[in-house]
Order: sequence, then C-alpha cells, then structure tokens
Amino acid sequence: MEQAHAQAQARAWLATALAEARAGLAEGGIPVGAALYGADGTLLGRGRNRRVQDGDPSTHAETAAFRAAGRQRSYRGTTMVTTLSPCWYCSGLVRQFGITRVVVGEAETFHGGHDWLAEHGVEVVLLDDPECTALMRAFVAEHPGLWHEDIGG
Repeated sequence: MEQAHAQAQARAWLATALAEARAGLAEGGIPVGAALYGADGTLLGRGRNRRVQDGDPSTHAETAAFRAAGRQRSYRGTTMVTTLSPCWYCSGLVRQFGITRVVVGEAETFHGGHDWLAEHGVEVVLLDDPECTALMRAFVAEHPGLWHEDIGG
C-alpha cells in the first residue's frame, strides 16, 4: 500500500512540474518543468527551463526550482520532480546537494543522468508519463534547432 501511495504522490507532484513546462512553452521556451519538495511534502520551489526567455544557458528547470526553494540547511529527504530526465548539469546539482529522490516524468525523448544518479544512491522514480513524452516529442518536431542547441545535439 505504501508504494501505491508514493506513486500517487509522485504523479501529483509531477502535475506541478508539468504546469511549469506548459508555462515555459507558452513563453516561447523549452517545455521542461521541475519542482523541489521537502521531506514533509511541502513544495519548496518550482521552475521551468528559461534559457531562451532569459538568454541564460544555466537556467534549466531543475536549477530554477532549486533556486526558488532558497537555501535549505539540508536537502536530505527532498525530492526533485522533473518532466524530463535530468541532464548532467542538473544531475550534478542533485548529487552536489544530496537531494534524496528524483521523480522523472519521461526519459524517452532524452535519457539523461538518472541512471548515474541511481548508481550513486539517489532514489529514482521513472513515471513514463505519456503527457510529458508527447509534450517533448511535439516540441522537438516543431523546434529541432532549438532542441539541438542545448540538449539534443
């Protein structure tokens, strides 16, 4: 029963990241969203990839959510939820700060560093969410140059 509850919670949290991804797409950016949740389930921060909007290549969804959360004394027990498998940059952030769990919406469009994270003790929950996959596939088909500029190439 506990695993079913954890899966339901992960899907509910993914809705926050998906809302961020949709907002990023509406702004003309790359539709990747993320959210950082505390050990008690409190939303600490949320964000979206804003590298296009801000002209800042370091503003990935996970880094935006992390920054929005502000300084925490510890990241033990926190969960980073992201619509797309985290790239090496964002995977490094998870490891550097000791984020305990990563919930990944999809890893078909881009298979980032989530296997590496799992090998290094981070709990990884891969949801294979069809909406996340459809959102990214449509974006890649419509904007291949923008996709390959950052992550796909």
